[in-house]
Amino acid sequence: MFKLDQLSFVIPAYNEEGNIADLHREIVSMCSSNHYEFEIIVVNDHSTDRTLEVLKSLEPIKIISLRRKYGQTSAMDAGIKMAKFPLVVTMDGDGQNDPADVPDMIGHMSAHQLDVVSGWRVSRKDSMSKKFLSRGANILRKVIINDKIHDSGCSLKLYKREALRSVNLYGEMHRFIPALLALQGYSVGELPVNHRPRKHGISKYNWHRAVKGFIDMLAIWFSKKYAFRPLHLLGGLGLLLILLSIIFFGMTVKEFFTGQDMSDTLWLLLALFTMVTGFMFFLFGLVLDLIMKTYFETTAQTPYNIEEIYERE
Repeated sequence: MFKLDQLSFVIPAYNEEGNIADLHREIVSMCSSNHYEFEIIVVNDHSTDRTLEVLKSLEPIKIISLRRKYGQTSAMDAGIKMAKFPLVVTMDGDGQNDPADVPDMIGHMSAHQLDVVSGWRVSRKDSMSKKFLSRGANILRKVIINDKIHDSGCSLKLYKREALRSVNLYGEMHRFIPALLALQGYSVGELPVNHRPRKHGISKYNWHRAVKGFIDMLAIWFSKKYAFRPLHLLGGLGLLLILLSIIFFGMTVKEFFTGQDMSDTLWLLLALFTMVTGFMFFLFGLVLDLIMKTYFETTAQTPYNIEEIYERE
């Protein structure tokens, strides 16, 4: 019999000294009120503030400290691999996700026989720039991978642990776990959840992560047939070259319609060269990532190193 009252909370944290204690207290209170058996796993992604010090003052808690800053995906993967209970709840360490939504998510999972319940931040409490990036990413995601999820960027998600065993995370893949699981035949649903303003610190989401996330979206589309995700460096270079080729084609068209002599123009040659080279970089990145994926899945090696595991009951 699958138990719905045993939860492992997995929380990546980077420089969240002002938020993590309040979030921990809310989780403990919610679990106690609902008589859940639970564990709280916080993955310290090499914070440079007092996050680790604050974490070690809390109980119950399990702290996984990474040797350097690896990013949210690696931190989440480290926590998921340590989870011991049948249900795994992932959430951000900034306090914007509300633990009070978890009982409803469990009820939704049970009522609809789901393997994954993804939170949907219907009323977001973020800056306009972050909302713009997120909405743009959601539109592109629906076009490219069509995963039926309104808000893949919401970290508040509920998983059956057995489903997560089939996923290996790289790059910025944490937000696309439901899509990866859906490709493998697991049932995925979503539920509107509360979203709160950040009280302390600053958001870690930026244009750089948005670009990496876009590359990962293309990779998931590709993974439906062949692979997992493109190598970020080569994929990024490929996209840049393709963008340049579009600009060069535009310059070619401009010269043509302004009546300039096209026999000695370099714009068309540059456009063709950058377009072909861009696609070559991108495809080469996909091949390399397939090799990397095979390596990690056939060995015990992970793309991150754990410095310390601290536990306090």
